[in-house]
Amino acid sequence: MKPFIFCQNDIPKKELRYGFRSSAATGCGWIAVYNILVLFGHHPDPKEIIYELEHDVPVLNGNIGSFLMSPAWVLRRHGYTVHFTTKRKQIDQLAQQSDAGILFFWWKSKKKIGAHFVAVEKTEQGYIGYNTYSNSKGPDSLGTSIEDFLKKRKYFGAVYFGINKGCS
Repeated sequence: MKPFIFCQNDIPKKELRYGFRSSAATGCGWIAVYNILVLFGHHPDPKEIIYELEHDVPVLNGNIGSFLMSPAWVLRRHGYTVHFTTKRKQIDQLAQQSDAGILFFWWKSKKKIGAHFVAVEKTEQGYIGYNTYSNSKGPDSLGTSIEDFLKKRKYFGAVYFGINKGCS
C-alpha cells in the first residue's frame, strides 16, 4: 500500500513540526503536497517538503499554515503543471482535465473558522480525498462532484489546483 498520510492529527505533536506548531495544527498544506507526490509514484521526504514550504513565504514559515499558492509553487518546482480556479462551477471541469488535484477551502463550525488543503485523486467511481477530515482513517470519498461535496459540507471560499504530470 502507498504510504499516504490520511489524518494529520495522527502525527505526534513533537514530530514533523511546521513552523513553531505541530503538523496536526497547521500541516495540511505540506501533507497535501506529500500525498500528491505519493499519488504520482514518489517516496517523498516530509522534512524536505516542510522545508520548501516554510521558506516559500519566509514571513509565515508555516506558523499559521501554508500560504494559498505555496503547494502549487512547490509542485511546479517538482516539474508538474498546475492550473487553478476559484470558481466553483469550474472545479469539476478542471478536476476532470487533471491527473490529480489539491482542494483548498474555508470551513466554519459553531466556535471556529479555518481553512484546509486536501489532496484529491480522480478515479472511475469519483473523487477520493486524502487527509480530508480531522478523524479520517483512510481515503475519503468526495463523491462524483467536488462542487457538490463543497455544497453538502457547507465549505466556502474554495480553490482547486489541477495538477498534471509534465509540461503544458
